Amino acid sequence: MEKKHNKIDRRSFLKMLGMGGAAALAACAGKKTTDTAADDYKNQVEPPVGKMTYRTNPTTGDKVSLLGYGMMRLPMIEGTEDFDQEMINRQVDYALEHGVNYFDTSPVYCRGLSERCTGIALARHKDKRKDFFVATKLSNFSPDFQSAEGAKKMYHDSMSELQVDYIDYYLLHAIGGSMEEYDKRYVDNGIMDFLMAEREAGRIRNLGFSFHGRQDVFDEVLAMHDKYHWDFVQIELNWLDWNYANEINDGNVDASYLYAELQKKGIPAVIMEPLLGGRLANVPQYVVSELKQREPEKSIASWAFRYAGTPDGVLTVLSGMTFMEHLKDNLLSYCPLTPLTEEEQQLLDTKIAHQMMEEEFIPCNACQYCMPCPYGIDIPAIFTHYNKMKTEGRLPSDKGSAEYRHQRREYLISLDRAIERERQPDHCIKCGRCISEKHCPQNIRIPAELDRINKFIEELKRDA
Repeated sequence: MEKKHNKIDRRSFLKMLGMGGAAALAACAGKKTTDTAADDYKNQVEPPVGKMTYRTNPTTGDKVSLLGYGMMRLPMIEGTEDFDQEMINRQVDYALEHGVNYFDTSPVYCRGLSERCTGIALARHKDKRKDFFVATKLSNFSPDFQSAEGAKKMYHDSMSELQVDYIDYYLLHAIGGSMEEYDKRYVDNGIMDFLMAEREAGRIRNLGFSFHGRQDVFDEVLAMHDKYHWDFVQIELNWLDWNYANEINDGNVDASYLYAELQKKGIPAVIMEPLLGGRLANVPQYVVSELKQREPEKSIASWAFRYAGTPDGVLTVLSGMTFMEHLKDNLLSYCPLTPLTEEEQQLLDTKIAHQMMEEEFIPCNACQYCMPCPYGIDIPAIFTHYNKMKTEGRLPSDKGSAEYRHQRREYLISLDRAIERERQPDHCIKCGRCISEKHCPQNIRIPAELDRINKFIEELKRDA
């Protein structure tokens, strides 16, 4: 029988988002799922005030907190689609009190509401405006914002939403797909000339770009440093991406290369995805045992934050801190930073990274760029559920094992609890919109991965 597929618009998608999408975001923001990880938060101590580690921007002399607040995964009011502005305010206040002074957002984060929420929280501290740094992006992925008028409107709207008259750190958002795309978004429409003029006028204090994509594009845009004088560059850096980004996803660039190239030009690095979408906070048990044996009092996530913050050329490390527990734990890692020893770095980016690379994960960080799916499929939640079951060793694989029937049943039941039936991968018709009209920073072949998981699910059902 032919399946009926009903397209939905963005408004309908937002109404459907509910707990499935929220659960995916929470998990990928670092929400703990094992008993050991839960104990990390339960035993948490209060981070000290006045101990934050700072780095100096060589271009402007800005003294930037090593922990940056990524406003991408904001807390929501339970059971609603609304962001919890009261909690956002509380967490921003707590962050400022403990020395965090870098806040990173975008016009496309949090269903387009992140800048507004961030602006409301920070506007309450206008008397201390020079004490913190606001970062946002020209996220002109849509053709509507690729004209000169459209891009300038996005820029000015950001100022309005953030309630500021200058932006401290402004980024070209997610370059790396191709030079043709780069030229279309920033050069052919004259926007680079406009942004440089805005920097000259002081309305942009630092101009840079965030990178996801191909090495040749990175090299070519970085080579424009003589012309544009990039003040900073935002890259993905963690102990899996350091040597294995290309193996995680063909076409990505190892963080070791990106960082080294920035160092050659003296350009400070802003770090995103230190937890690789939460995966490095929810690691397999053998990794937990290894790390807890060395530092029983520290969280698993703290290893990833110390790793990302150790290189001297790192200006700040961004974290999307959905819950107060996340914020406190990350503050403990950077108030102050205890840099990793060379031996600890080797342990993470060679031994443990190599072990984890033998596992097959989907490199989704729940950024939601692929959403909404016109057929209602909850793409990030599907990938998050699969990765979670694999990380915890509960993915049914060996039909001959004693655990197979139990794991098979557990997988199917947990899938239905996490994701509504009509939003599961069997509803994908491979229209390709998630990769043709959207930009996946991890270059995931989304329809192919959904098809693989769907076949896996169907096989589990046949084995009933």
